Amino acid sequence: ETLEKARLELNENPDTLHQDIQEVRDMVITRPDIGFLRTDDAFILRFLRARKFQHFEAFRLLAQYFEYRQQNLDMFKSFKATDPGIKQALKDGFPGGLANLDHYGRKILVLFAANWDQSRYTLVDILRAILLSLEAMIEDPELQVNGFVLIIDWSNFTFKQASKLTPSMLRLAIEGLQDSFPARFGGIHFVNQPWYIHALYTVIRPFLKEKTRKRIFLHGNNLNSLHQLIHPEILPSEFGGMLPPYDMGTWARTLLDHEYDDDSECNADSYNAPAKDIEKDLSPKSMKRSQSVVDPGVLKRMDKNEEENMQPLLSLD
Repeated sequence: ETLEKARLELNENPDTLHQDIQEVRDMVITRPDIGFLRTDDAFILRFLRARKFQHFEAFRLLAQYFEYRQQNLDMFKSFKATDPGIKQALKDGFPGGLANLDHYGRKILVLFAANWDQSRYTLVDILRAILLSLEAMIEDPELQVNGFVLIIDWSNFTFKQASKLTPSMLRLAIEGLQDSFPARFGGIHFVNQPWYIHALYTVIRPFLKEKTRKRIFLHGNNLNSLHQLIHPEILPSEFGGMLPPYDMGTWARTLLDHEYDDDSECNADSYNAPAKDIEKDLSPKSMKRSQSVVDPGVLKRMDKNEEENMQPLLSLD
């Protein structure tokens, strides 16, 4: 079934597979400014699948993958599950992964935003934990073809926490996930989002690709609209599903194995320092906005009454 899906949806042809891979590999010499650390067949194949076997687009994604790592070296210096910041983020469920796939065979990732402990790890650590998790998951050829779904629960996410979601931090995440990683995201679902997250989305929306925007669904408290897209039989109770509450350490135990319970952690300041420096120094050229949580003009038009009156949106498109 997966092979047939790859043929129909991704234009994958087993008879020309090696030729397709070689065509992408041959383009590497056109970018001597980038260090392509991997160009083996299995690695290039995931980029071809992510771009439906369009050779140039697959190569562009491959180049951006390594360019992103070159431009953000501090993020990848200690890029392993046992890194203290990544480890703590993983243990708090950044990200989590449900046991069951959805009806399209996609892996369901979950994030409970309010779990973020600002005193122990940074937003950059969360992004690193997500990227590391995707690196592990994308080894599975079926997920390369079927892709992922992301559910973000914003319940109890405070305005103080939201103030850390600066445009530059969000730009770093967008570049790392949308523009530089070979994963197919079939849907990104916001549930229980407060008004200020809705406002923040209006700020970052112009920086998302049209394809990405069409796959973002804002459900608010309307879990019925979520269930129309992801069946409640495979969802935990936090999302109105039929399964028990989600165990935040499920995916962390998979990655960390016997080191999950090793609590010999470094001083928080020492392991958060590189990530804090990254957050402080972020200055993406393409997103020259104020470092406030949202555009002041947007905030001015939205007051607390809107939190009560805002109707959940299934999709902004």
